[in-house]
Amino acid sequence: MSAHTHTRPHPAPRGGVDTRLPWWALALPTLAFVALLTLILNPSEAHAAAGDPGLTHLVERAQRLIAR
Repeated sequence: MSAHTHTRPHPAPRGGVDTRLPWWALALPTLAFVALLTLILNPSEAHAAAGDPGLTHLVERAQRLIAR
């Protein structure tokens, strides 16, 4: 028994794949880049967060596991 092939109801775009990025797909990486750039240019503004000692312990343990 032969299988039927499915055809597209409309022709494919001439230029190839037609993809559009949402506005936030460009805005978020740009915002992250600018934030990191400002921290590099002015490191005195970067303050360490006084967090929970349990969280600090967990992060240190994760770093030790990754370093193995």
